[in-house]
Formats: sequence, structure tokens, C-alpha cells
Amino acid sequence: RYKLYHYFLFCFQQSLKLLKSMTSCSVVQKPPVRRVAIFGGTHGNELSGIFLVKHWQENGAEIQRKGMEVKPFLSNPRAVKKCTRYIDCDLNRVFDPDNLGKTVVEDIPYEVRRAQEINHIFGPKGSDDAYDLIFDLHNTTSNMGGTLILENSRDDFTIQMFHYIQSALAPECCPVLLIEHPNLKYATTRSVAKHPVGVEVGPQPQGVVRADTLDRMRRIVKHGLDFVELFNEGKEFPSCTIEVYKIMEKVDYPRNKNDDVIAIIHPKLQDQDWQPLNNGDPLFLTLDGEVIAYKGDCTVYPTFINEAAYYEKKQAFVKTVKMELTAEHIRSSVLDQNTS
Repeated sequence: RYKLYHYFLFCFQQSLKLLKSMTSCSVVQKPPVRRVAIFGGTHGNELSGIFLVKHWQENGAEIQRKGMEVKPFLSNPRAVKKCTRYIDCDLNRVFDPDNLGKTVVEDIPYEVRRAQEINHIFGPKGSDDAYDLIFDLHNTTSNMGGTLILENSRDDFTIQMFHYIQSALAPECCPVLLIEHPNLKYATTRSVAKHPVGVEVGPQPQGVVRADTLDRMRRIVKHGLDFVELFNEGKEFPSCTIEVYKIMEKVDYPRNKNDDVIAIIHPKLQDQDWQPLNNGDPLFLTLDGEVIAYKGDCTVYPTFINEAAYYEKKQAFVKTVKMELTAEHIRSSVLDQNTS
């Protein structure tokens, strides 16, 4: 009986070892996230991020977390000073190899020169020396709520972070916009980092700050930083699935032969970001009262509807489709570094 007991005990211990081995093999180890930046003022008239970054530069206690450096940074100070979107060109579109590699001459656009400076401080983009994570804070005039922007559908760390933020904010809605697209290249300011995170909160007019919008942005950043701290401490995050809205196409306003806009967003579409749009639903309304309807063979989910900054970009809204992304079970490799 004594031998039988020890035999079963031995079998049980071996089973536990095997189970632990199988479990550990299924966990994907990721490097700890040590350097984090929070950008405000990439667009100089989007004030929530600007107010928060300036506040955190004076008193950054609420954004500091154990085991990492968090740097608040004003991306486009000249545009912020003038309270305009940009000085020469959109800073959030020039972080591509051509612009980052341009020779600095006297007539180079200010934002291109600034992009090179940011790339030098927080990059170089695509290198091991680049910052681990950048939160880039934006406002929109569209009714998008507190939106997270994902650039890479295979970034398990960021997907896990978004899942954590969504859970922390529940039941408040926090949509995720996936801007990964073969033909639409954004070359964003945050793309310098290994893990770029866009935070887009609205509706808020340009050049205006609203307390509720600022608070929503502040809470998103807080929960994101909390996730990083937990991850760095070795907390495991089991495999998770999130719903995202993947960008498919930009839609322009109807125009005449002179390229003038001849129809405006229909009242039934206005403020309906993230809501289903089906074939036959109204899109635009001419000043003569003609309704221009959506023609499509599948349901889409429009967002950035009637965004003020996108008139110059010839964009009335973007069409998205719903899809799901699943992230692997992850934990920080810091545990192995500590025990090696």
C-alpha cells in the first residue's frame, strides 16, 4: 500500500510537470516595455492631448509606473502655438523613409524637419533602439467616442493592451480601428515606436477642450500604462479576442467638374460613427434636396464621419468592416532574465 501510494504520487507529480511544460510552451514571451512616450499636439488644434501633455510635463506623477520611463512630449510645438493643425504639412503623414531620409535644407517643410527630430529622439523607426511604446493623443470632430487605433493586426502585445483597456472601461464603449491596408499608407508619428497606439477621442471641435473628452482620453492612457506595468511585473495575459473595425476605403464628398463639394453629409448619417450602413441608406444631401444613397453589397461601418480636418483630404468618411483579432497568451520575458 505504501509503495502504491508513492507510485501514484510520482505519477501525479510527473503529470503536473508535463502540464506545466505544456502550458509554458503555449505562452509567448515578449520583451518588457521599458520606454514609453505620450505624444500630444501632433495636430496643434487638438487640445485634449496638448493640455494633458503640458500638465504631465509639469507634474507627471500620475503617468509614472514602476519599472519604466514615461516621457510626455509635445510633437508639433509651432502648430500648438498657433492652434492650427500643422504649419507646412501634416506631421502625422510624413514618417516614411523618403521624408525621414531627406537632406535638411532651408526650404524643407517644418513638419518634415520635426519628423526627423522625433525619429532621432524616439527611434530610429524600425530599429531595436526605438521606443517600445508611443501613445499618440488626438481629437476628432466626429462622434467616435474614445477610439483606439491599431496599426498591425499581428501585434499581440498591443491587442492584449486594447483588450485590457476595453475591459477596464466597460460598459463604456471603446472601439478599435485597424488602419492596416495594402494601399493606404499613413506613416504616422507614433509609428516610430515598436508598439504604436493611436488614441482618438471625440466629438470635440478644433481649438476647443471639453472636460468630458479630456477625461476619457486620460482614463484610456491610465489603463494602458497600468497594463504595461502589470506586464512588466510578469503577469500572464491569456489568449484573447477583440472586435476591430478594419479600414477598407476612404469616401469623398460628391463634387462637380470644378472639384467643388456639391452635397453634404445626410442628417441620418451624421454622428452615426460605428453604426451599420446598408445598401440604400442615405449618405449625402444636395442643397436642392436630392438624397444620395449608399450603394454596396455588404454592411459597412463608417467612421470619421464629417471630420473637419479631412475636407482638405477629400474624405467624407471611411468605410470599415468588422472582424475579430486573436492575440496569443503572453507574458514578459523579464522572469527568465531574472532567473538566468
